[in-house]
Amino acid sequence: MNVPDKHTKFPLQNYDRLCFLKNVVTNPNIIVGDYTYYDDFETVENFKRNVKYLFDFTGDKLIIGKFCMIASDVTFIMNGANHLSDAISTYPFAIFGADWANAMEGKEYPVKGDTTVGNDVWIGYGATIMPGVAIGDGAIIATKAVVTKDVAPYSIVGGNPAQEIRKRFPEDTIKMI
Repeated sequence: MNVPDKHTKFPLQNYDRLCFLKNVVTNPNIIVGDYTYYDDFETVENFKRNVKYLFDFTGDKLIIGKFCMIASDVTFIMNGANHLSDAISTYPFAIFGADWANAMEGKEYPVKGDTTVGNDVWIGYGATIMPGVAIGDGAIIATKAVVTKDVAPYSIVGGNPAQEIRKRFPEDTIKMI
């Protein structure tokens, strides 16, 4: 079988704006499946800057399945962006330590869990995926969509906040997949 080598950084000859993402990502909290590609108008190194607020101390992960297609300027917002909303202040005093170390004692920062993208998911240009969202296999995320909640497998979503536009296939077909 003559298929692209999944260990190749740039699978298209003479084209360095599309990469197999697994071979570019170095952060251990970002896990990417084989053959998932990322295309960027400038450089594929931009991917890491588009994963926002992924701090070691939050412990969350971005998990992306196999055979996904991620367009330029897709942004993943991670749990480090969350602030307290039930305290006197939303300012994260405690993370700066020193005399502020106990400023939020008894409070816990909101954690929405890992952000997961299933297999064979197409995420369009400039989409934003919020923390803790799970995108099902075969889903399509429209350009500039803001995904604030889970997306069912084989759904097409778009808008802000993203809403289901339609299913890719009839329900009985989806059950067989």
